[in-house]
Order: sequence, then C-alpha cells, then structure tokens
Amino acid sequence: MNRALQQESRSKVRWLVAGLMWSAIAINYIDRTVLSAAAPRLQSEFHLGSMEMGIVMSAFFWSYALLQLPAGMLADRFGQKLVLGASVFWWSLATAVTGLANGFKSLVALRVMLGVGEAGAYPSNAGIASRWFPRKERATVAGIFDSGSKLGGAVALPLITFLLATFDWKVTFAITGVLGLVWCVVWVLVFKNSPADHRRVNASELAYIRDGEQAPRGGSALADVPWYRVFAHRNIWAMCIGFFMINYNSYFFITWLPTYLVKERGMSLMEMGFMASLPLILSMIVEIFAGWASDRVYASGRLSLTATRKLFLVIGLLMASSIGFAAFAASPLVAVALLCVAKSGTTVAASQVWALPADVAPRDMVSRVAGIQNSVSNMGGVVGPIVTGAIVGSTGSFVPALMFSSALIVIAMLNYLFLLGRVEPIQFNQVPMEATHRDERNVDARA
Repeated sequence: MNRALQQESRSKVRWLVAGLMWSAIAINYIDRTVLSAAAPRLQSEFHLGSMEMGIVMSAFFWSYALLQLPAGMLADRFGQKLVLGASVFWWSLATAVTGLANGFKSLVALRVMLGVGEAGAYPSNAGIASRWFPRKERATVAGIFDSGSKLGGAVALPLITFLLATFDWKVTFAITGVLGLVWCVVWVLVFKNSPADHRRVNASELAYIRDGEQAPRGGSALADVPWYRVFAHRNIWAMCIGFFMINYNSYFFITWLPTYLVKERGMSLMEMGFMASLPLILSMIVEIFAGWASDRVYASGRLSLTATRKLFLVIGLLMASSIGFAAFAASPLVAVALLCVAKSGTTVAASQVWALPADVAPRDMVSRVAGIQNSVSNMGGVVGPIVTGAIVGSTGSFVPALMFSSALIVIAMLNYLFLLGRVEPIQFNQVPMEATHRDERNVDARA
C-alpha cells in the first residue's frame, strides 16, 4: 500500500524537462531549416548554382560538427543549464541577422555562425537525459527530444513558405530568430542541472530517477580521464560510423528535399511546403513511439539492452533504405509516401542512437561522448548536401543521389549488427585517485 501511494504521489518534473529539451531541438531545426525552404528564392536572387547552393547548405555543418566535442566538454564541466541556454541565445541571434546576407560569401559566413551556436544542443540534451531519467526511460526521452527536430522541420516548411509568400526572406529570418530568445527566458527560470536541486522534484521522483543507477562510471572518484581514450572502445567507433550514415540521409530532408519536389517532381511552392512537411510530421510520431516501445521491450526482460538497441536500429534502417525506391516512383505521391517511410526509419534508429551515449559513457562524460558521436555524424551533414548537389549537377537527376543514400544505409545496418558490441558502460580500468595519493604517501613514508 505504501509503495502504491509513493508511486501515485511521485512528481513528474522530469517530463517538464523533457518538454524543454524537445522545444529546444524544435527551435534548433526551425532555425536551420529556414534556409532550405528559402533556397529556391535565394538561388534565383543571388544567382547561385547547384554546387554553390550545396556549399551554403553545408556551411552550417562545418562549425556545428567541429564544435560538438568542445560543447560537450563545456556542458560536462560547467553544467547543461549554462551551455544549452547560451547555445540557444547565440543561434537565435545568428538566425535573426541572416536576413542581412547579400550574397554567397555572407550566406556562408552567417551559416557558420549558426552552427557555432547550435553545436551545444544535442550534447547538452544527452547529458541531461543521463541525470534526469532512469535507464529504462532513456530511449523514450531520446525519442522525445530528437523528435523535436522533425516537428521543427515540419513546422518550418509550411510556416516559412507562408512567411515567404507574405513577407520577404529577410523578415522571415528575423521572425524565426525571436523564438529561441523566448525559450531562453523560460529555461533560466525552470531548469536545474540536478533533479536534487529542483524544489518541485519530490523524494519519490528523485528515488525513481536514481533507481538502478550504477556507481559512478569513471566519474570524480577516478583520476581525470582524457576524452580521447574513449576511441579505444569499438562501440564508440560503431556509434560514430553508423550515425554518420544516418545523418547523411536525414539531412537530405532539410536541405535538398524542397528543391527535389519543386524541380524533379514539378510541385509549386505551396505544394512543396505541405508535401515536404509530411515525412517530418510522420517521423516525429514514429520516433516517440519507437523510443517508448524499445523501453517497454527492455523493461520486460525479454531482451537484453544490447539486443533491444540492435533490434530497433535494424528495423529503422530497413525502413530508411526505401529512399532508394522513392527515386523510381512514377507518381509524386508514391515518391512522397516512400520518403515518409524512409525518414521515419531514420528516426526509429535515432531513438536508439541518442540513448547510446548515456548507456555506454562514464557518468561525467556523457555530453562529451554524445559530442564525439554527433561531431562525426554531422560530417554527413557537411558531405551530404555537397555530394548530392554534385551528383545532381553532373547527372541532371536526383535518382543516382537517392540510390547512393540507400547504399549508405545498408552499410550503417551492417555496422550496427557487427561492429557495435555489448551495450554497457565503458570501463577505463584506471586506479582511483585516492588510492594513487595513498600509495604516494606510503612511498614517501618508507623513503
């Protein structure tokens, strides 16, 4: 009876935190997707070719990918509240001033600035998930906060096309930049780095969050571990390689998809805005369900954590491979339907991908491991738009570009099946710092 009462009276502040994590990623993707929706107009106004537009689209990822690890290190050291709040503030300003661009060079520079700010989002969220959620809910919260990227893109495309039709593209960038500034105010007032410091988290919820939590995994009890030592573990390589392939595909939907639908499938601007949002809306729902379902499977005890992660990764990647079939669809509607399946598949996989850092990283290195994974994966965002633009520019068709994307998904599947090993916390086998100091004192005494 007492246990039932405790369960009934447990506070749910962690889900408010999940909502803030989700909204940060949604705003993140709204701000980075504005350029994609405006791309046809920018190409015309600034006389940009396919290769130049591909470079502009990828410029965001240059700084975004390179700064993932530094952002993760800062989040682990100074706390996710400061780093995520500062990140949202910076990228919101960068979005607002993009309307000042006057050509190819300024567009590239402003997109690089946007990437600097947005680099702190995902590493911070991964660290928050490890501190605010028990292991049995981490795929669910990963699915929730990453699904914000799909809603952000889905909302952005029809919203931006409406704003573009009503105003000009410069005003559109200014309007979208304001969203993050509002979020920052709420974040400062609501969030705490630790649930134990939040006045609305009661003892029952705090015990639930910490239920089954292992002893510190490479935390403060150990001498400082250099971040690069994680590369000695095969799982880090598997996480990075697999996510690179997934992101190469994912970013097609927020870079070249609007142009594909307009130029290859003959849609009008308003038709494109609606059709391009469908894969993102559907995938958002699918990702949340996939995260919840995988947590239920793991909690049931039927499968180990390793088997659960791999099962949902493979299911998602099988779905994602349908991007190759979309290339040969005779009907634009069939092509969009297949793209919906493909995008949903990448999000099924992503619900597991974003749970992995908390699964394998030492407790005080979760944001850093997430930063490493996201840094490598977002090189797919750097390479993808340029390669797609080059293929389309040289062949005059999106068919070979989509086929190449499908082939990368097959490689990702094999990577997770065979390179990814047992999903468990990394052990550094390092001597505790206290023991090291004790041994040194004993040596001194003997001397």
